[in-house]
Amino acid sequence: MKLKAKLKVENPVVLIFSIFYAIVGIVFLSIFVAYDAKPPHVSIIGVLSLITAYGVFRKEKWAVWLVVALFVLGNAFGIPILLATNSWPTASGLMLQSLLIIYLIITWVISVYVVAKRKNFQPETKATP
Repeated sequence: MKLKAKLKVENPVVLIFSIFYAIVGIVFLSIFVAYDAKPPHVSIIGVLSLITAYGVFRKEKWAVWLVVALFVLGNAFGIPILLATNSWPTASGLMLQSLLIIYLIITWVISVYVVAKRKNFQPETKATP
């Protein structure tokens, strides 16, 4: 049996988006733990990303609001760091900038898609016998 059939995935794009949010959540929580809980906003983005991954996968209505919230938080987090690292001519600075640009672009794409398709994000109604 295919994984797609086991997970009951109707739209593979939504699966990719939920995987992205799950990876981002794990990465941000790892950063939070690695730096001894010094950047508390990173943990908030990490936890919200994991919750959003679940909500987007299940196509819950509240996931649209979390996607919008993560769009705002991601931009508020990513753009200032991107501008601050502009003066880092090292390889690690360029890698951080590249990852932030990729993160921001994917976040923008997901946000536009989910908001445009928000009518598809409805709680499933169970058939009554």
